[in-house]
Amino acid sequence: MFIRFYFDFSTTYVGVGMICPYIINISVLLGGILSWGLMWPLIETRKGDWYPADIPASNMHGLQGYKVFIAIALILGDGLYNFFKVFSRTLTGLFRQVRGKQSLPVANRPSTSDTSKKISYDDQRRTEIFLKDQIPVWFSVAGYVTIAIISTIALPHVFHDLKWYYILVIYVFAPTLAFCNAYGCGLTDWSLASTYGKLAIFTIGAWAGSHGGVLAGLAACGVMMNIVSTASDLMQDFKTGYLTLASPRAMFVSQVVGTAMGCIVSPCVFWLFYKAFDDFGVPDSQYPAPFAIVYRNMAILGVQGFSALPKNCLLLCYGFFGAAILINFMKDMMGKKWGSFIPLPMAMAIPFYIGPYFTIDMCIGSLILFVWEKLNKAKADAFAPAVASGLICGDGIWTLPSSILALAGVKPPICMKFLSRATNAKVDTFLGS
Repeated sequence: MFIRFYFDFSTTYVGVGMICPYIINISVLLGGILSWGLMWPLIETRKGDWYPADIPASNMHGLQGYKVFIAIALILGDGLYNFFKVFSRTLTGLFRQVRGKQSLPVANRPSTSDTSKKISYDDQRRTEIFLKDQIPVWFSVAGYVTIAIISTIALPHVFHDLKWYYILVIYVFAPTLAFCNAYGCGLTDWSLASTYGKLAIFTIGAWAGSHGGVLAGLAACGVMMNIVSTASDLMQDFKTGYLTLASPRAMFVSQVVGTAMGCIVSPCVFWLFYKAFDDFGVPDSQYPAPFAIVYRNMAILGVQGFSALPKNCLLLCYGFFGAAILINFMKDMMGKKWGSFIPLPMAMAIPFYIGPYFTIDMCIGSLILFVWEKLNKAKADAFAPAVASGLICGDGIWTLPSSILALAGVKPPICMKFLSRATNAKVDTFLGS
């Protein structure tokens, strides 16, 4: 059960390991060792005491509950810490702007100070083009109100437990949260859309209670995350447009077209995976959809409270929640030089519930990059992103023909599997009999 440390030849994870910083790959490896190497074997020895011994491993009142909720505690601790850190920086930046220590360029308004001597001609040209094609405020407000009305009317017919007043409350508070996320993402390059989604899960789920609170919380999370993440995505797109001398209106229209295409393409892709793979979304399958388990259990926790947790799970969650905050605090206090050696709690939490198998692949990617940099750092810096992208793209492209073959009922002619020595001996004995 705990033999999860293996290399599964996934070029996607190898490529991701080549792109991700070393500290990310080390963090997920440490998380895998801490959870599947130490904690879960020790907690399993308490079977019959901490949780019933006759329930399956996937039951949330058993070992699975520890895996999911301890991971949630780490994610929440890390997310809330960074949320308040980004929020404080946002407030500080706004305060400086209000006090006049920083000024934002406004279209068609002469600047009170002569900045032409302080910035280059390229930056002046970028600013001029960026501010020339602004999107009218009335259009933005009217568009948001129209979308809010459509969502308030349509979504309750799709998710019957999601009442219209839940959606209305989300759309009332979403602009403030979206602004904070966009501004904070611009300062730190860190989007906290998932944190705002978790906030919606707990608030709406607790509000709905036992009357469909789980589904209402999950649907509310989707609404909130789409609003908040779109704001930060638009901010990054506008920044790209500013650097490339593109029109903000063109960037906005492209975003609208892409979003409209996503409304068609995304459900089709999901349907393809759902129909092609019978175990899609099932734990320990090829596509386990691990975050679906996490978010679902967050919604259950918001509705049922702490009574749904197995024995001592809440105490462990408190400990890991505090540990995540403490690790982040130490990372910030030690500065950029020494703080870069401290692991990231968010990355450590990932293998807690999906297993550490992918961490081996990612660390192999880091090892390849490390050796390449030692041999020829210039070529590694120039070509490593391209090689990693090729590995990821090639593995991803094969998913489409693999899904088509699965839909057609075609089975692979050969199956290759690596087993432990003890398991291999059992297989040999079975085949010999």
